[in-house]
Amino acid sequence: MTPRSTAPQDGLLDPPASTLVAERRRLINLAYRMLGSLAEAEDVVQETYARWYAMAPRQREAVASPGGWLTKVAGRICLDELRSARTRRERYVGAWVPEPLPARTEWPADATDDSTADPADRVTLDESVSMAFLVVLEAMTPAERVAFVLHDVFRYPFSEVADIVGRSPAACRQLATSARRRIDASRAPLSPTAQRAGVVREFARAWQAKDISALIGLLDPDATAVGDGGGLVTALLHSIEGAEQIARFFADRTLPGRLAVRECTVNGQPGLAAHLDGVVLSVYAFDIADGRIRRIWAVLNPEKLRPWKGK
Repeated sequence: MTPRSTAPQDGLLDPPASTLVAERRRLINLAYRMLGSLAEAEDVVQETYARWYAMAPRQREAVASPGGWLTKVAGRICLDELRSARTRRERYVGAWVPEPLPARTEWPADATDDSTADPADRVTLDESVSMAFLVVLEAMTPAERVAFVLHDVFRYPFSEVADIVGRSPAACRQLATSARRRIDASRAPLSPTAQRAGVVREFARAWQAKDISALIGLLDPDATAVGDGGGLVTALLHSIEGAEQIARFFADRTLPGRLAVRECTVNGQPGLAAHLDGVVLSVYAFDIADGRIRRIWAVLNPEKLRPWKGK
């Protein structure tokens, strides 16, 4: 889990740029875990800083802890965003899958300006951003998610969480406990990284060879596959259930001759990306336990593949 950090300059009348940059990275980490979208997280942080600079200098000087103020505002914006997101996602075409992130080592070396900077430089890729973890967070109520992320992931005390969520510390403790039960119930024994990477590699080979038997052997009998095209590209509108059904779906998919399916890291876990003429068309995240694939998340929505541009 990501430990809580406090900028050393907190308490100064007007924090220097270095402090604000450090706080921005922390806020991006927090907002991405709360919202499951890097684009939305960036919008939240931008709005947070806009509110900071909208205050008169004397108002900013009166803030004892700029880092704490920024966190409180960002947390409240995320809470409002999560509440409105429920309505937006009811109108979303097909399944909504969190926005996938590449690993730092897989980002273009010449990405230097902030608009194309490596998202891994801003989001720490640990267990709390794995696709499986984010999907469970999506099932929580907005208050549960905010309380859990702030307390269990970023280690904020419930007294501070309460100020952000707008409930008592005891109520926030109950929210986090309920969220923790959801997380614990969804967890399965995690296979070693090398084994998971091997399973993903074999899946890619079997897919490209259209080997249904090999695909079935790599999938849990009760596996599920979900696609997110956002209505912008063709994708599954409903999940596929069962190893044989998933295997036949992938085997039946026509792969253009120039399409390359490559191993990559998706949210810190072994995954795949499909490239066509150097452009990433889709990203695949996997939940693997006991050497078998339990879940596949395919993200084809081009708006969610922005961090993969130029890969």
